[in-house]
Amino acid sequence: MNLAETLRIHQPYPDIFAYYDGRIEGKRLHSDKPNWLDDGAYSLGVASYAIVSGAEALVYDTHISFDHARAIRSHLSSLGVTSIRVVLSHWHTDHVAGNAGFIDCPILSNTLTRNTLIEKRKVLAEKDPPINPVVMPTETFEGETVLEVGDITVRLIQFDIHSADGTVLLLPHLGVLLAGDTLEDTVTYISEPENTPRHIAELDRLATLDFTHILPNHGDETVIASGGYSPSLITATRDYLTRLLARLDDPELETEGLESFIAPELAAGILTYFAPYEAVHSQNIAALKTGETDE
Repeated sequence: MNLAETLRIHQPYPDIFAYYDGRIEGKRLHSDKPNWLDDGAYSLGVASYAIVSGAEALVYDTHISFDHARAIRSHLSSLGVTSIRVVLSHWHTDHVAGNAGFIDCPILSNTLTRNTLIEKRKVLAEKDPPINPVVMPTETFEGETVLEVGDITVRLIQFDIHSADGTVLLLPHLGVLLAGDTLEDTVTYISEPENTPRHIAELDRLATLDFTHILPNHGDETVIASGGYSPSLITATRDYLTRLLARLDDPELETEGLESFIAPELAAGILTYFAPYEAVHSQNIAALKTGETDE
């Protein structure tokens, strides 16, 4: 079985391709039992990206399987790309599972991502499905660096949002931010609950960057295909986290559904409601109350 048979390729900008999979009702790739691939990625919808200039490409995350990585490389080859570099947004499963498909390419990350992958190698190898081998970054940076992809300048900037080791890509010539998991629609997934106040402060820092559109790794396929989200997604994410923290002692929090909880953002058209995120919302509440997550 080819795990990438439902992969869809979009071109939201002339220089950017989005490799989107999932959000197919009733469809699972790996197992009927709970697992990270189906429940944490495929059911919610997941994208990785490539920035292409001439014969050069920069791949932002290697997707959810080796098959997906192979499909991305096949597409890039069809475009005449002969040189590929990879940037990892952070260490989580659905962003590094395809690394083995790029084992002959330079793989860049911030230093914390590399160190965390080394630390979590055994954990990732024991996941369902397993990520084994865990292919490590070949190059690292601290804080911020700049890459040239053909004639395109790309800024890599580290943020502690969702995960302490987040890296976003800023394309100044397009005013586009590739956000990884720092931003997500319908709502962010809280993987490090103890750091939520810092994530909120970092969202404010993210908002100071100069861009007009956001391409997240998890979001509505039609929005991504048509150019992405407005910067108001940052405000919506910050307000969601702030609202959760403020209402943790509210006895009605756990019985109120997500659709009601984010009603202002839905009414404003900033977020799109997708029912599977009800489970993410419930997990977020539990994580903030217990300090425990699946990561």
